[in-house]
Amino acid sequence: MSAETNYQGVSDIGSVPALLVLADGRTFHGFGFGAIGTTLGEAVFTTGMTGYQETMTDPSYHRQIVIATAPQIGNTGWNEEDDESRDGRIWVAGLVIRDLSARVSNWRATTSLQQEMANQGIVGIGGVDTRALVRHIREEGAIAAGIFSGRAAELPVEELLGIVREQPSMAGANLSADVSTDETYIVEAEDEPRHTVVAYDLGIKQNTPRRLAARGVRTVIVPAETPFEEIRKYNPAGVFISNGPGDPAAADAMVGIVREILASNIPFFGICFGNQILGRALGMETYKLKFGHRGINVPVKNHITGKIDITAQNHGFALRGEAGQEFDTDFGTAVVTHTCLNDGVVEGVALKSGRAYSVQYHPEAAAGPNDASPLFDQFVGLMDADANNQKEGA
Repeated sequence: MSAETNYQGVSDIGSVPALLVLADGRTFHGFGFGAIGTTLGEAVFTTGMTGYQETMTDPSYHRQIVIATAPQIGNTGWNEEDDESRDGRIWVAGLVIRDLSARVSNWRATTSLQQEMANQGIVGIGGVDTRALVRHIREEGAIAAGIFSGRAAELPVEELLGIVREQPSMAGANLSADVSTDETYIVEAEDEPRHTVVAYDLGIKQNTPRRLAARGVRTVIVPAETPFEEIRKYNPAGVFISNGPGDPAAADAMVGIVREILASNIPFFGICFGNQILGRALGMETYKLKFGHRGINVPVKNHITGKIDITAQNHGFALRGEAGQEFDTDFGTAVVTHTCLNDGVVEGVALKSGRAYSVQYHPEAAAGPNDASPLFDQFVGLMDADANNQKEGA
């Protein structure tokens, strides 16, 4: 259910009553901001101190109500440069915060967070004890929730609780088609193109093709579930699978496509949802995490090199496996390459041949640290090696 609004203008901070209702019956009172009305989604939290605009425009947050652990949100406003969706759309179902900044203070800002949320019909609630809320979710897990502001907040809590509990579960949801591009488009290389890559848009962030373009890659971005035979016409030097929302266990079509890609021996790179899809294509199982990983400060260890990266993450599902685990697949031996140092969750998998690899986190950052940027260089290196081998064999 998307926001149903009766928004008439930007309200004064604290002037509109609002209520956050969790499916287990827990409620939090606050004030409404942005659009006024009702929104439903899965309540999750992000630990990032900065980057709320990038978070809110990340298609991976489709159908999720995001709780910010940082105590004050909105102080940098909203600008025209940091959107991670192609059209500037806000994808979060709603936003929960402690304090809304009363003024904007950033030279790039073109409007305020509150005004942009109102413009796009996104319901928010402020004045919430987010520390108590996040501790509750850490104990109970990510949970269905609803934000009700204005007249909706005056309804009986039992009625609101019934609305929250009736919404579809995130488990089993195949959401990539909701957020994917409707038509193929191309992001050209910044300089002379070295390679052409086909990127499957399962909810791709715009900084990904920018990272590839900076490395001389021309990226052809195609809709989710585009048949493998159709992408062959681009003669790709590599194939990329993006991040995205939903349950990977419901993405059978993409798993089948990735198996065709692996069988063709084209270099493969996947991130986030793409990591789960590659894992499934290699025979691994997925499961839903209790409260997920969302933030820009998550430590991950590479068990091949021993290196530790601080990473940006946003995922509620994961692959089932152990650090360094090797297993046989239809495409050769595979290995669990990365795990999270906080809880041991699988953060990367690869074929030992080096032809296909993926990570659960976001090397494109936006927002976040740049520790994992070399993963793009690794991908380009695979394609360079193939090109050199073709020249030598000609």
